Amino acid sequence: MEAYRHLIHYYETDRMGIVHHTNYIRWMEEARVDWLKSVGWSYDRLESLGIFSPVTAVECRFVASTTFAETVSIALALESFNGVTLRIAYEMRKADGTVCCTGRTEHCFLSRDGRFLRLKRDFPDFHAMLMAHLSGAAEDQP
Repeated sequence: MEAYRHLIHYYETDRMGIVHHTNYIRWMEEARVDWLKSVGWSYDRLESLGIFSPVTAVECRFVASTTFAETVSIALALESFNGVTLRIAYEMRKADGTVCCTGRTEHCFLSRDGRFLRLKRDFPDFHAMLMAHLSGAAEDQP
């Protein structure tokens, strides 16, 4: 999976000129949305099919600070998927290769009425795509 790149904007920094910690979680979402679009399953498409994927957990570990005008690369890998819960790992790096943050998000899949979906039965093509990326994730693990 190709890393998503984010150019840090001035408004993302605090009074010390350092990126505010909440932005890293937003960047994980940007990378996830970009990845899904790149594999043909954009959020728009998923939602039009009645697939909703709320975040059920977030983990973020800050390693090195980032500042205005730096570019951060965000690599993601599907860590696990048990048919109900999807876990995604993220690794963020500065242009010089320094890891600045690692994280994880966990997601479930719900229908419009809030019921858990059985992706394998209800959306087999989407399920197959997730499984294919999970099995190939070892070489792409951040």
